[in-house]
Amino acid sequence: MKRLPPLPALHTFLVTAQCCNFTKAAQQLHITQGAVSRQIAGLEDHLGYTLFVRQARGLSLTSQGRDLFPRIQQVFALIDEAVEQVGAKREALQLKAPTCVMRWLLPRLMQWQAQRPDVPVELTTTVQHSVDFRREEFDAAVVYGPPPNHGVTYQHLFDEQLTPVCSPQLLAGTVPLQNLADLDRHMLLHPTRDQRDWETWLKVAGVSLANISKGQHFETLDLAMSVASQGTGVAIGDWALIAEDLANGRLVMPFDLKVPTGQAYYLVQPQRAVPSPELRELLDWLCGQAADRQV
Repeated sequence: MKRLPPLPALHTFLVTAQCCNFTKAAQQLHITQGAVSRQIAGLEDHLGYTLFVRQARGLSLTSQGRDLFPRIQQVFALIDEAVEQVGAKREALQLKAPTCVMRWLLPRLMQWQAQRPDVPVELTTTVQHSVDFRREEFDAAVVYGPPPNHGVTYQHLFDEQLTPVCSPQLLAGTVPLQNLADLDRHMLLHPTRDQRDWETWLKVAGVSLANISKGQHFETLDLAMSVASQGTGVAIGDWALIAEDLANGRLVMPFDLKVPTGQAYYLVQPQRAVPSPELRELLDWLCGQAADRQV
C-alpha cells in the first residue's frame, strides 16, 4: 500500500495554496519561510509532481496543484468537523507535551483516536520540558529530564539516546562516511541552537571534529531530520524519536553507537488525582507503545 503524504505537509500546502506566497504562509503557520519551502519540496518529492510554479513575483498552482487543492480543502474540512462533533459529545482529556517529543507522540495519539474516537484528547504543545499541575489544568503531561520527584506520579517512557543519522543517498555518496573522522568532511546538523548533543556523542565516541561549530542549527528536531533526509548533512537526534524514519529507510545510522544522556521522557499526572479509566487506559497504552520501541 502506498505511504500517504505527511499530514503537516498537506496542511502547509493548503495554506500556501490559499495565499500563493511562502512568506504569508509562514506567517500564518508560525514557522519560517524556509520551513514552508522545504515542506512543499518534500511533499512534491513524495507525490512525484510539482504543485507550484516558482515565479519572480510569487507562486502559482500547477494543473496538478489546482486539482489537489479542493480535495485537500475537503479533507481538512472533514477533520475539523469530526473533531468538533466528537469534542461536543465528551469532555476531552487534556494532555501537555514538549515540542521535542511530538515526532513520537503525535502519530500515536492519532492512532489512539482512530481506535478510541469516543475518548477525545486535546494536546497542548510547549517549549517547556516540565509541568506545574498547581497552576496548569492538565490531566497528564509528557516531561523530559531526570525522574520527576515533586507532587506527581510518573511512568517511564524511554531514555534519550543520541545517534547521528543521514540519508541513504549521502551514505552511499562520493564523500566517504565510513570512519568517525569522515564526519569532518560533512556538514553537521544541530537540532537545537547549541551544539551540546553533538558534543555529548563525540565525547563518548572519542573523536574531536574541527567542523562542529560550522554546522547548521535548527529550532526543532523535525527540521533537522527533514534536512538530513534530503542528503544535506549528518544530524544528531534521539534514537527513540527518529525510530520511524530509521525503520522506513528515510534515514540511516552511519555508526552503531547510541549514547544515553541520562535524560528521559516520562508520563506524569498529579499525585493527588485519581485518574479516570479513560486516562489510565491512554497512559498505559502510550507506555506500551514506548516499550515496543526499546532495544
